[in-house]
Amino acid sequence: MPWQANLSLEYRAEQERTVLRHQHDGPLRILKSLYPEGDAICHNVIVHPPGGLVGGDTLDIRVRVGEGAHGLISTPGATRFYASDGLPTTQQVALTLAPGARLEWLPLEAIAYPGCEAFNTLTATLAEGAEMMAWDVTALGLPSAGQPFSKGRFAQRLNIPGLWLEQAHLDAQDQRLLDSPLGLGGLRCMGTLVFACGNDLARERREVLLAAVREALAGAPADVRAGATCPNDRMLVVRTMAPLVEHLMVALQAVWRSLRPAAWGLKGEAPRIWRV
Repeated sequence: MPWQANLSLEYRAEQERTVLRHQHDGPLRILKSLYPEGDAICHNVIVHPPGGLVGGDTLDIRVRVGEGAHGLISTPGATRFYASDGLPTTQQVALTLAPGARLEWLPLEAIAYPGCEAFNTLTATLAEGAEMMAWDVTALGLPSAGQPFSKGRFAQRLNIPGLWLEQAHLDAQDQRLLDSPLGLGGLRCMGTLVFACGNDLARERREVLLAAVREALAGAPADVRAGATCPNDRMLVVRTMAPLVEHLMVALQAVWRSLRPAAWGLKGEAPRIWRV
């Protein structure tokens, strides 16, 4: 019997403290709110007790961040899309930021197991003055465990209406896409990090952010391919590829650590859950 899981998170700023109210239905939970940086920033970890998705399962996560609130969300492990019996599996995430809100969406990677039939979508809407850091990381197969992505399909979509849209339909049988230099070039891990705003970024600020990101990428593992650009006046985008997801995550975490002080004057100390 497929599992349908829903999680709704709402962050509010109350007397200089960001507080979280949440509701859930099905096997999707939020751990207690943590404040390692003080009252202004609320840290949370989303937990999916089954540990992965099989045919027909759906995860539906909706996050609203109120005016002046700041939330940081991560996960304790990868989202695993297991082999399907014919029914597709779906994870859909919707992020909505009110004026002046901040959100850091930093889950660990999605793993496409051989034989999966999966859809993974993220949509974000930002009001005037809102700012968001978010990433999406995908690993095709488990090469270190001898489980290459030899069959199955994985579709993903990252959409910030009016600012950014990227879509991928990854079929294990499409060797031209997976192995061509014009495609993934034989690499099986990819990630996108965005810094997006609800209003235009001043040119000077964009240059400062780009410089910080490129300096961080200069120290990335040698097998990580990465680049950073500002495709429009409201965004910075970092694209990465690597043979192993662990090396890719090292690079993205370094970018996050550099962006936080450059963009918001905050420390780039990693959430404790990343070190467990």
